[in-house]
Amino acid sequence: MDYIMQNSRAIRRISLFFSLSFLAACPVAAWYTGEWGQVLSGWQQILFSPCPLVTDYFQLGNLAAALLNAAACGLACTAIMWISRAECRASTMAGFFLVIAHCFYGLNFLNMWSPVLGIFLFCRIMKIHFSDNLDMAMFSTAFGPFVSELLFRYTQGDHFVPGQPTVTWLGLFLIILLTAFLGLAIPAMLPGAQRMHKGFNLYNGGLAFGLLGLFLYSFMYKTMGRTQAPAMELSNEVYASFGNSYAGFATGYFLIVFGICLAAGWYLNGKTFRGYRELLKSSGHQSNFFQKFGTAKVLLNLGFYGLMMTAWFNLVIILTEGAGYTGATMGVTLAAMTFVGIGQHPKNVWPILAGYVLLFLFVAAVCCLTGDAIPWTLSTQGYMNGAAFATGLCPLTGKYGRKVGVLAGFFCAVMCTSTSALHGGFVLYNGGLTAGITALILVPCLEYYYPERKVQ
Repeated sequence: MDYIMQNSRAIRRISLFFSLSFLAACPVAAWYTGEWGQVLSGWQQILFSPCPLVTDYFQLGNLAAALLNAAACGLACTAIMWISRAECRASTMAGFFLVIAHCFYGLNFLNMWSPVLGIFLFCRIMKIHFSDNLDMAMFSTAFGPFVSELLFRYTQGDHFVPGQPTVTWLGLFLIILLTAFLGLAIPAMLPGAQRMHKGFNLYNGGLAFGLLGLFLYSFMYKTMGRTQAPAMELSNEVYASFGNSYAGFATGYFLIVFGICLAAGWYLNGKTFRGYRELLKSSGHQSNFFQKFGTAKVLLNLGFYGLMMTAWFNLVIILTEGAGYTGATMGVTLAAMTFVGIGQHPKNVWPILAGYVLLFLFVAAVCCLTGDAIPWTLSTQGYMNGAAFATGLCPLTGKYGRKVGVLAGFFCAVMCTSTSALHGGFVLYNGGLTAGITALILVPCLEYYYPERKVQ
């Protein structure tokens, strides 16, 4: 029991550290962009606007406002961990990272509460402890864009003004219905999705929530005969003046926070990296790094893996033409850290990224032969988002080898920009949905041709 309490305290402290790091970075960001007097107004714009994929909070609000939003949501989650005295597990830390990641594109301090309340009500109905389901409550925030859409644009139509705190009674009624629906549906869907892909997609919520999102979106628009509103035209002159990229600021931030995690892990590990190699040998399939290796090794993994993903995004941004360090790019860098305590590490993730490179080289070669323009690059926003969530397929690498990992990345890259149409962009874990579909395709084939490795 001692190690459980130690790991629980460590997860709370990691959550507090990242939340406070956003808060500390907020005034630095305001100085960096020169938007000192626009932080709160930018946050208001974020809170009271629709936010389907991919709504860049750097552009909708501003850099400092996005950091303030992440700090507020992160501190709220951390406070719930402390107040509820929850036994924090590796999945709790995973839920926390998914919350703060999407605070840069689609999730905010207003739209996160309806899904969380739904899980709370479910716990009360079933007479179980909310503190034991805190991870599920944080995962449920993936439906934040549905909340903002129903609360504002869907119910106000032509009267809707982005960024203005106007709410209708119909909007509130629909949110109550959505809260009840999510509270009843999410707990039932998550275990079922796990059985479908047998643990080979760490972003399990992506598959479950994508299917629920398909139902909700179809009912809201297809069944009701309504046309989905077009994406808002976002405008931020300061943002544009940085060349559509905050690479310097974001890279500096990640180097500091992941460097601190690495240093903390090294210190807690007896001022050595001893034992981390054993973690790198783990397949990542149905693993718990906190339980097997301890907090120090998980911090080392968070540091090394975080620096690796920071290097990956910087390389693709430098070497190819694309989106740059947008709010979504900063968010998915954090989202890639989701399962550092459950299965992800540099050794089983790099083949997945290599699969994305392989598909890009294949498309580039074909376009070169046909004379067509290359339709996308590795730094196109959808493909950067997809790559971050495709890392959840890393158990395939650990279980079946690097070649299968490359194949999984290749398959995931093929589909990563198509799946959002299923739910209208209103489910934030779209990359997890794509990874889940990839697992549904590959796992039966792999079990057929490699029956000796089949998971029961």
